[in-house]
Amino acid sequence: MHTSTAKPLVECYEAVIVGGGMVGTALCALLAQAGMQVALVESQSSPLSVEKATSKLPAPRVSALTPVSQRLLAYLGAWPAMQQARVTPYRGMQVWDAEGSGEIAFSADEAGVAELGHIVENAITLAALNSQIIDQPNVTTFFGVRLQALQRANGHAADGNSARGDWLLLEDGRQLHAPLIVAADGAHSTLREMAGIEVASDDMHQHAVVTTVRCEKPHGGAARQAFIDGRPLAFLPLTVEGDDHYCSIVWSTTAKHATELSEFPREALGEALGEAFGYRLGDVTVCDKAHRFPLVQRHARHYVQPHFALVGDAAHSIHPLAGQGVNLGLMDAAVLAEEVVHAWQRGAPWGELSTLKRYERRRRFDNSAMLGLMKGFKVLFGSHDPALTLVRNLGMSGMNQVVPLKRVLMRQATGERGRLPLTCR
Repeated sequence: MHTSTAKPLVECYEAVIVGGGMVGTALCALLAQAGMQVALVESQSSPLSVEKATSKLPAPRVSALTPVSQRLLAYLGAWPAMQQARVTPYRGMQVWDAEGSGEIAFSADEAGVAELGHIVENAITLAALNSQIIDQPNVTTFFGVRLQALQRANGHAADGNSARGDWLLLEDGRQLHAPLIVAADGAHSTLREMAGIEVASDDMHQHAVVTTVRCEKPHGGAARQAFIDGRPLAFLPLTVEGDDHYCSIVWSTTAKHATELSEFPREALGEALGEAFGYRLGDVTVCDKAHRFPLVQRHARHYVQPHFALVGDAAHSIHPLAGQGVNLGLMDAAVLAEEVVHAWQRGAPWGELSTLKRYERRRRFDNSAMLGLMKGFKVLFGSHDPALTLVRNLGMSGMNQVVPLKRVLMRQATGERGRLPLTCR
């Protein structure tokens, strides 16, 4: 890594990425490893180290990384550092309706995979990705710098294409030019707004409450989720220094209930969690403060413009029900990098709309399908209609007996969908 201290009028790169979260940093690493000159702009003051990200108590925000995401992280060289820090594989998954008898269980053996996925703290994934760009000579990082303006341009360079692009004006006065600018700055993307890309928002009328707990019984390498009056409560397995009694909990519930839960004393919150979960893991002890945040699904009307692309939460944000948000974003990064690098290597204009549209076509359907599925689950499990309750319970119990169908569903859930980028195969 090197950080520029001079302030030339314009600094030129082959790609500039705004947003140094997991998706933006993964994209930066992919482009840089292919040989492109990349700049990464991040408002946080400094990169996160693996040592700093790993504490005795797990961070409250975690993701269920699929085997496909794991392969991408291994390709980037980040996975070994993540393994040394803390990752928890899970080989089983149990889902049930607390209002009825419907229940379904999945296993890695049924899916034909070694693991269904890994529960990993977001901070550990980000820190390991940071370590892959720190020493890259063709990566320039701008930490602790905010974006001031996006300046669009349509001029032609002497070679006809390659130096065309837009400019970013940073708050410290520097200007960055590139044929490709990527917004990876989250669900409330400032850069997306500057580009004038509209977003369709769907308020889920729920807030998520997250924290870390220690359970009386070991989790046994299984992820569990109960639907309680239409409010999914997930216990995601964590192993801390060999202790497999820890879980990360995510309870998606009403705003009023979420506020009450976050204000409970830890002992009372533990009792509420244990009771809601039917004490499947015994008594629950809350280890950390409870955090809450509103749940809104968003989908950008367009992912791309000439010389401009959206990835990750800047393009789509999803209900945490299936833990697919980060996986969708990492797949965005992998597909965009594949299309851009392929054009760049053959001397084609990698920031032109024709190149970027291929990325949009490959990703939009998959993202739309997952967003629709999450909304459908919320409607199905949020209904109090007795007939619908009966249908969903019979459906879950019936599906639990059909191993081939469960295998198809699990292959989908593990990320094995559509044409995967080479970096994920």
